[in-house]
Amino acid sequence: MRNPADLGDMAALRAEIDATDKALSALLGHRARLISRAAELKAENGWPARIADRVDEVIANAMAHAEAEGYDPALAESLWRELVEWSIRREETALGRE
Repeated sequence: MRNPADLGDMAALRAEIDATDKALSALLGHRARLISRAAELKAENGWPARIADRVDEVIANAMAHAEAEGYDPALAESLWRELVEWSIRREETALGRE
């Protein structure tokens, strides 16, 4: 990742944004595959898709990471709540509990 202060024009800035978006997409794809594996493990153990304490932990972690990275924790909370709810729906489908 390049330092934004080192990007001298909009073309360079946009290229870095595009590269960052591509990296984020790769990470989200990896996370989705992890969620698929979580659904398999939950099925083996008879666990529900939604584990409230874990949801709270994931959201709190996202907000703390946002704070550490210098962006709005409220944005992180909103994004991660959507991501977590999507993940739970994916797990419920895999578990046949939709």
